[in-house]
Amino acid sequence: MLKYRKIAVTGGLSSGKSSVCRFFKDLGAYVVSADLIVHQLLSPETAPGQKVIHLLGEEILVDRQIDRSKVAQKVFNNPELLKSLEKILHPAVWDEIERSYQTAYREQNTSLFVAEIPLLFEAGAENIYDSTIAILADPKVSQQHFMDATGLDAIAYEKRMAQQLSPYEKAHRADYVIINNGNLVDVQEMVKILFDQLTQ
Repeated sequence: MLKYRKIAVTGGLSSGKSSVCRFFKDLGAYVVSADLIVHQLLSPETAPGQKVIHLLGEEILVDRQIDRSKVAQKVFNNPELLKSLEKILHPAVWDEIERSYQTAYREQNTSLFVAEIPLLFEAGAENIYDSTIAILADPKVSQQHFMDATGLDAIAYEKRMAQQLSPYEKAHRADYVIINNGNLVDVQEMVKILFDQLTQ
């Protein structure tokens, strides 16, 4: 087998990253999600979770669990606090992704390893990957998807986007770009073409 390649998928909020990763998975890739890992880490039972409680206070707990919406409320209005939170979570996320990669590499059941990482370039982690893919979507469509999925408003969307590189900067820095114009059939076709290139 050729070198087992490690690919990162990134992009702005609600740009279609998860759909792209789902299509990669359907084609046989081993897929992990940084957001899902964060979700698992944000528990009082984990060491990072304990550090987050210590950083942000016990008021982020609801029924003895960390409430992500309370975490978001605190950090998105406070850039310094957001940086401190990322210092706790990012290393733990990279460790978990690397563990998953080593597992997938050992098992060799899949032809490609794909990690969905929204803040790939912001964290300076792009060099860990063989190739990077940015998803570029219409900002209005992304904003509407974000509001529909979270129940939050346009101001919350803009606040979160302001903490990231612009989607165009991500596209400029990525090795490949997938344009998501809202037609998932087109996106699926682009993923198939890329998958074939990356696994040749």
